[in-house]
Amino acid sequence: MPKNKSHSGASKRFKITGSGKVMRERAGKRHLLEHKSSRVTRRLTGNAEMAPGDAAKIKKLLGK
Repeated sequence: MPKNKSHSGASKRFKITGSGKVMRERAGKRHLLEHKSSRVTRRLTGNAEMAPGDAAKIKKLLGK
């Protein structure tokens, strides 16, 4: 049988922690930052945990 391939787009966007949580980056911090306030850009730093329903879909895409 051939091996299952993980979804390459999803593997670039999501990481699975050791405890099994799915982590993602926050949207809105790539471009057009000049007109966004510093408060907004600071709020968008760091990682966030996926919602449980979406996390199940992402795990399936990643083959976990």
